[in-house]
Amino acid sequence: MSRIFNIFKKLDEADQTAFIPFITAGDGGLDNCEALVFTLADSGADIIELGMPFSDPMADGPVIAKSHERAVADGIDLHDVFAIVERFREHNQSTGIVLMGYTNPIEVFGFTDFAARADEAGVDGILVVDMPPEEAADLKKELDKYQIDLIFLVAPTTTDERLEDISKIASGYIYYVSLKGVTGAGNLDVDSVNFHLKRMRNYIKIPVGVGFGIKDAQTAKQVGENADAVIVGSALVSIVEELSSDKDKMVTKVGNCLLYTSPSPRDS
Repeated sequence: MSRIFNIFKKLDEADQTAFIPFITAGDGGLDNCEALVFTLADSGADIIELGMPFSDPMADGPVIAKSHERAVADGIDLHDVFAIVERFREHNQSTGIVLMGYTNPIEVFGFTDFAARADEAGVDGILVVDMPPEEAADLKKELDKYQIDLIFLVAPTTTDERLEDISKIASGYIYYVSLKGVTGAGNLDVDSVNFHLKRMRNYIKIPVGVGFGIKDAQTAKQVGENADAVIVGSALVSIVEELSSDKDKMVTKVGNCLLYTSPSPRDS
């Protein structure tokens, strides 16, 4: 079984919700990013999503899109992303690492080489935001060789038929994007999230994480009552943008933010 499977199994046995923060790899500089990854793990992250920088992040909102732009401008590529994970794995074998990004850089790298390098570095899952399930068979074939999970996005508009298709190929967990959270945590419709979680579970038998619009502990706790994982991204990326020139302040503020937004804070 994959590391992600075991993480969720352990949390389920402890009746805890997984906490999954997101940052864009290399945003704010490689040294800062490596420090952040360790801070995320030390502050209670169960799985860390690392964005693979891309020049046209069309599916991302403005905060995360700008983080891609900054990383691309600094010349960060997949080789750098894998190196970050590799160095992290020298010290941490328990926290899950998921790479999140777009099809183009992976195709350029080559599915076979990408999967092999991801395994070598210690990656546990891949989420390709613009790859629908009907186009994912070739990548999944390569990832399956190394028990690397292929994760998919689901939205409130995803049809039951589509959920059934995704259920046949997805592993690790599902990332549910709550579109009503796009303008901030105050507008997150928790009742709507719970409705769609119930609908999804008619088809999806793996854990479901909820992201978008989760920026404080109250919202995280509400969502975490029914979701298997709470995902926080923009709130952290905003801190990186604000404090990238002051590594110590940035790392401290990110650590504090995690403790503030975690659905089930761990002892640290």
